[in-house]
Amino acid sequence: MASPTGTHRVLVSYTATPQIFLTSGRWKQIQAALTSQLPLRNIHWKPASRTSVRTIQELAVTLKPLEGIRDDHTSQIPVTLLDKPLLNILIVTCEDGELDSYRNTIKKQIKDWHTTVTSRKNQECTIWELFHLKGSVLEKMKTDFNTDRRERCVQLILPPGNENPAIWAEPMSKIKDGILCAFDSAVAQREEEVKRSESQRQMPGWNFCTFFILKESLSYSFEGMNLFEEALLQYDELEASFHHVLKEKNLSWFGTLISPAPKDDSSPLLDISKKPYRDLILANTISVFDFRIYVLARQCELLAKLCRINEVTGKVGAFLSGFGRRLREVEANVPRFFVESWIYSSALSVVEQCDAWSSAHPLEGTKLAAFSAGKGELLELARTQVGHLPTKPPFSCATQAPRSPEITPTNLISNTEVLNSIEDSNRFYDLYIHITNRAIEMYAKAGRRKFALKLHGSLAALDLHRQRLSIALTTYTSLPAHYAPHMWTSLESFMLSRALDTHSSMQKPKDIEWIHILLSFLKAFTENGDMELLIHEDDRVEYVSKMVDSLKDSAAELDADLPHPDHPMLSVRVSSIARLANTKDGSFLDVTVQNLLPCALPADQITIIAGGRDGERLEFKSLLETIPPGKTRLALFCPTPTHGIYVLESSEIRISRLLFQWTHWKPPSSSEPHRTGGDSPSLIRIPRDIHALEVRIRQPDRIKLGERPSVLVTILTGRNHAAKVAIKLTAPGVTFFPLESTIYQDDLPTLETSSDSTTLSDIPERSSIAFLQPHTDASAAMTLKIQVEVEYTTMAEPEVTRKLYLRRTTLTALPISVNVEDFFRGTRLFSKYTISTTSHQHVRILSASLSVPPDKGLDDLKIVSCPTQPRVASQTITPSQSVNFLFYTESPGGPVKESLDFTIHYRMLRDESRVDQVLGDSSTVAHHRSMLVDQLVEALTRDASWVEMYRITGELVVPDHECDNHELDQLLSQVKDILRNHRHGNPAEGHWREIIIPVDVPHMNIVAAARIRILSTPFSSADHSQDDDALPLYAGQPISASLTIQTSFHWGSAPEERSRRYTMRFDVEEIARDWLVSGRKRGDFVATHDGIYTVPMTLIALHHGELALPKVTVNALPTPGEVTMRSMAIPSTETYQLHGAEKVLVLPRGGRSTFVVGMGTG
Repeated sequence: MASPTGTHRVLVSYTATPQIFLTSGRWKQIQAALTSQLPLRNIHWKPASRTSVRTIQELAVTLKPLEGIRDDHTSQIPVTLLDKPLLNILIVTCEDGELDSYRNTIKKQIKDWHTTVTSRKNQECTIWELFHLKGSVLEKMKTDFNTDRRERCVQLILPPGNENPAIWAEPMSKIKDGILCAFDSAVAQREEEVKRSESQRQMPGWNFCTFFILKESLSYSFEGMNLFEEALLQYDELEASFHHVLKEKNLSWFGTLISPAPKDDSSPLLDISKKPYRDLILANTISVFDFRIYVLARQCELLAKLCRINEVTGKVGAFLSGFGRRLREVEANVPRFFVESWIYSSALSVVEQCDAWSSAHPLEGTKLAAFSAGKGELLELARTQVGHLPTKPPFSCATQAPRSPEITPTNLISNTEVLNSIEDSNRFYDLYIHITNRAIEMYAKAGRRKFALKLHGSLAALDLHRQRLSIALTTYTSLPAHYAPHMWTSLESFMLSRALDTHSSMQKPKDIEWIHILLSFLKAFTENGDMELLIHEDDRVEYVSKMVDSLKDSAAELDADLPHPDHPMLSVRVSSIARLANTKDGSFLDVTVQNLLPCALPADQITIIAGGRDGERLEFKSLLETIPPGKTRLALFCPTPTHGIYVLESSEIRISRLLFQWTHWKPPSSSEPHRTGGDSPSLIRIPRDIHALEVRIRQPDRIKLGERPSVLVTILTGRNHAAKVAIKLTAPGVTFFPLESTIYQDDLPTLETSSDSTTLSDIPERSSIAFLQPHTDASAAMTLKIQVEVEYTTMAEPEVTRKLYLRRTTLTALPISVNVEDFFRGTRLFSKYTISTTSHQHVRILSASLSVPPDKGLDDLKIVSCPTQPRVASQTITPSQSVNFLFYTESPGGPVKESLDFTIHYRMLRDESRVDQVLGDSSTVAHHRSMLVDQLVEALTRDASWVEMYRITGELVVPDHECDNHELDQLLSQVKDILRNHRHGNPAEGHWREIIIPVDVPHMNIVAAARIRILSTPFSSADHSQDDDALPLYAGQPISASLTIQTSFHWGSAPEERSRRYTMRFDVEEIARDWLVSGRKRGDFVATHDGIYTVPMTLIALHHGELALPKVTVNALPTPGEVTMRSMAIPSTETYQLHGAEKVLVLPRGGRSTFVVGMGTG
C-alpha cells in the first residue's frame, strides 16, 4: 500500500444544469477566472476541539467534474480525509422571468443533485446562479435550498471581459466556508474514532498498528490542509503511545527489534520510500528498527515544512545516540560494524538532507546558528564510530576496531567508506580529519567556539598518536589559551599535561616556552578540583614537586625578568593597617601568602606596591627562601616614612628571574569613563610617624616684589642623624633654581647644589634646617603645588637609601593688598596707602614706612609720615576693616624717576599666638611639638571665632578640631588648657614678616591750583573774609568775586619742561540751586610755570545759608605738533580747589510791609 503523501489536494467538484453548459465557451471563461483565484489564502480554522485559531496561509484546491469522481465503497483501511470532495458546486443558468421553467424543470434537477451530494458524508454544497434573476426566481431558490440556515445560493454576475476580483469575493468566501465546514465535520468524526480506538487499548483484539494507521490518517489530512503543526502533533502523540507500549513490553504487533536488510546500514535515514513502511505496519510485521525510523522521518519532514529544520538535527542526534545504544545490546545479531556504519551513514545523510531543505527554506539568526550547531554535532557523532584509535581520552567515545578484522561475505556492511577505514589506517586518518574539519566549520558558523576548540584538541591527540610530535606540541600549546575563557579547566590541564609530555619526549631545552607551558599547567592544576584529566602519574605531589624544582632552575637561566600576571597557585592577602617601625623611619605591613600547590615553592622576594595621590608609590618588601603549602604570614618593610590612605595596587613574588605579579587595582586613566559599582579597592592605612624626617615649605619671612620669588624649605630630621639629604622641588609651570639656593641661617653647613637638587650633609637628630630656593614667577595662581622628592640616608643605616615623595602647597599670593592714592600739592606729593587683607584671615600690622632705596642718589628727597590717628603699637586688619597710612614726599629738584620702597611689617594673627613658645620645654609634648603646632594652627585657620576674645583679653580659646590619632588628640586637649590659661601680650612677642613693595613716583605735567575769592567791593581787591568793614552778603545781591588759577610744572617728566607754555581751558561749575554765575564762566588761557591767571566774575546767591563756592575745572588743550597714538598729545593735568573747604554766609534779604486790618463796626 502506497503511503498517502502530502501531495494530496483539497477536492472541489462542480457540475451545471443544464449539463450542456459545461461545454460552452462561457463556462471556459468562468473556469479560467475561477482558477486564477486559486490557491485560497488566509483561511482561519477554529474547530470546537481547539482553543486557538489556526491560520492557513495558502491552500491548493483541485477542481474536478462531479461526473469524474467515482463513488467507491468505503475502505476498511483509514485513508486521508481529502480523498473525497469537501465541497460540491452546482452552476445554475436560467433566463429572466422563467419562473415556470424553474418550478417545472430546474428545481427538480437541483433537488436530484442535492440529494446525491448530501448522501455522502462530510461534504458541503453550494449553488451558483450564473445570470441575474429578477423577481421571485432567486428568492424562490433560496427558500427551497437554504433549509439549514446556511446560505448555499450565490449569485455570480460575470460580464464578458471583466476581470474585477471583487466579483469573486462572495463566491470565494462561500468556497472557504464550505471547505472548512466539511473538513471540521470530517476531523471531528475521525478524532472520535481515534478516541474510541484508544479507549479500547486494554480490550482483547486491540492492535497498535491499526490504531497507528487510523491516527496517522489525521496527520496526512492536516498535512494536506497545510496544518503542519497539527500533523506533527499526531506523530508526537503516536510516539508517546509507542513508548507507553514499549514500557509495557507488549510488542506482539511488531516483528523483531531489527531484521537487517541489504543497505540498511548505508541508506538515507529520512527516506520513507526505501521500504513499504505502511504495508509492514498493516501486516504487523514491521520491526521496531523500521518503525522508529519511519516515525522519525515523518516528523522531520513536517518540521522541515514548518521551517524548523534546526530542530531536525537535534532530534536525529538524540535518536541515533539512544537507539544506537539499544542496537549494541543485540550487536551479535547484526553484521559486524553494522551499528557504527548505520550511525555514520545516517548522520551524514541527515546533514545532506537538511542542506537540501535549507536551500528551499533559508534560515536566519538564532535558527541558523542552532542549525549549524546541530549539523556539527551529527558530524562529530559520525566521526567517532570507527577507527584505529586507543580507548582513552579523547578517543574514549570511539569503538576500537579489531587489529585483524575478519570480514567475510556473511558479515559485510554496505558502506564502503567504513569498510575502507577499517582495512586501511591511513584512509581512516584522512576520513577522521575530513569529518572533524567539517564539524569544526559547522561549530564556527554556529558561534560555538569551545566545541570547535575541543575538536582541534582531538586532532592534536591524533597527531600525537601518529607520532607527529612537532605538530602535536604546537597544537597542544596553542589550545589552552582558547579553553581558558570558557572555564574548561579539566580539558585545558589535559592539553597542557600532554604538551609537557610531548616537550619531554622531544628532549627540547626547558626555555621560556617550557616555563609558559608549566605555569599554565600549574594554573589548571590549582583551579581543577577533581583532577580527573590532569596528569598520568600516580604520585601527583612528586610530579608537581619535580616540575617546581625544574621551574626555579629554568628561571635562573633566563636573560631578562619574565613577568607572569595573576597566577592562581599563589594568593596574597594584605592587612588594612600598617605598623610603624618606631626605632627607625618606615613601617611594616602584615601579609598572608597562600600556596595552593601540594609542595613548597622556592622564592626569593615578595613585594607589595601601594599607590597614593599624584602617582606616589610605596614598596613593601621581604626576602624569602621558600613558600610552604598553605598559608604563610609575613611582615614586609617599607623604609619610606609617609602616612595616609593608600590603595593596594599590585603584589609580586620573585623566583630568580620569574616574577609572579597580581594587579589588585588599576588606576583609571583620563580617557576612561568614570566607573561606578564593581569591586572596591583594598585600602591600606599608614599612621603618621611624628619622629620621622619631614620637609616643610612656606613663603619666606622677607618678600620683596620685583625680585625673583623664593620658597623657604625646612628640614626636620626627627629621630634621624641624617648622613645626606637631597631635595628636589618640581611644580607644574614653575622652574626652580637649586644652584641659587642659600642657607637661611648663617650657622648651618654649606649647601651642595646641582642643576636639579639641593643636598645637605651630616645633620644631627632633632634638628631643623632651612634654606631658600628661588623659582620663576607663579603669581598667576593663588597657590603653588610643589612635588618634593627627598632622598636621604642615615648614620644608623647608611646602606638604606630612603625616598620620600611629598606634596606641599604654599601660597603665592600675599595675605595683604595695597592700594595707593596720590595728591599733588605744589612741590609736595601726598600718598595714601590703604592696606587690606586678601582672605578671611586677620592680619596684624606692626608698621608701614616709605623710604628711599640706598644708592639711588635721592639725598635731597624728603619723605614724611603723616599720622592719621593716635599712635598705637600695632593695628589689625580684618576682612571688613582696612588700615590707611599717609606720607608726603617733597622733592626740591622736581620729578622723581627712581622707585621708592614701601615696607610693611606684619604677621598673621593665628601665628601671633606663638603656640610653640607657650608650650616651652614641656616634657609631655616635646616629641610631638611639630605635629601639635600644625594641628593647632589648622584649627585657628578654619574657625575665626577665637579672634575677638583674643584681641580684647589676650586669651586664646582654640576651636574644636578633630584628630584621627588618639594619642595626639589627648595631647591636644592638654595643650588647649595651657593656651587657655596663658595671657598673650599686646602685641605678643615674636617674629614679624616683612614685605617690600617698590612704588613709582607719578609724574604730572601741569598742577593747577584754582581759587574763587569774594571781594569786599567791586572796586577793591581785598578779600571779603579778611575785611572787618565788609558789608554782609544777602541772597539775591550781586557779589563781586575773582577767579585765580596758579599753574606749576614742578612734577613734569623732565625739569626742562618748566620753560614750556600750554594752552589751557577753565570751566566754572554752575550750581543752579545755590549760585548764579555772571561773567566769564569758561575761557582759555596760556599757562606757564608758577604763572597766575585771574578772571573777575559776579556771583548771585539764590538763597540764604552757608554756601560752598562753585568748583573750577582746568584742562589742558592738545599740544600742536605732538602726536601720541595717532592723535594730538594732551598734557596730564591735576586741579585742586584752594577754596574747597571754604563756605560763605549769605543772609536773608530784609524789608517792611504795612497791613490795615478792619476791626468791624462798634
